[in-house]
Amino acid sequence: MLKKTHHHFVLWQQTIFMIKYVALFVLSVFSLPSYAQHDVPPTDEFTVTGAVKKEMKFRISDLSFFHQDSLGDVVIRNHKGEPKGVAKHLKGILLKNVLDSAEITADKPKDYSELVITLVASDNYKNVYSWNEIFNTEVSDHVYIVTGMDGKSIDQMPDRILVLSLSDMNLGRRHLKGLARIEVKKMP
Repeated sequence: MLKKTHHHFVLWQQTIFMIKYVALFVLSVFSLPSYAQHDVPPTDEFTVTGAVKKEMKFRISDLSFFHQDSLGDVVIRNHKGEPKGVAKHLKGILLKNVLDSAEITADKPKDYSELVITLVASDNYKNVYSWNEIFNTEVSDHVYIVTGMDGKSIDQMPDRILVLSLSDMNLGRRHLKGLARIEVKKMP
């Protein structure tokens, strides 16, 4: 009788342990998205620095002086190509037009091929482009600073200042929110 009671006690302990383990596992799985996601502080201005004739600060009000394109609706996909959302009624200005106004410089023409353009967000997330990519390929006609989305102007967008590379197969990789600065540097 004592063995039977002890056996039931051990089974009961194992059952309690399993319930706690499963509960902990379920809680950890369902809480992962909240740890993986974070809010990027929106920005109202960004700077262009480095290998430029004149370092510049652009406020969102300055962006209205550039030609704006209507970009339609865009499906945002993650690195696996899975749809993560749709950005609707996009408007934007070409990144290369903003960079042109800062006048990127190099000592010799071949040095332009060694320039790297790094976009840095307010949370320090970075996107990197080469000078050739922005000024010498079709990609240049598809990298936009978004000035309107979902019927909201840039000053009302929670992800401002947003940059998208619309020619990328999976936009999520270079979906940069909260643009804080653009650094133009020669590769070491």
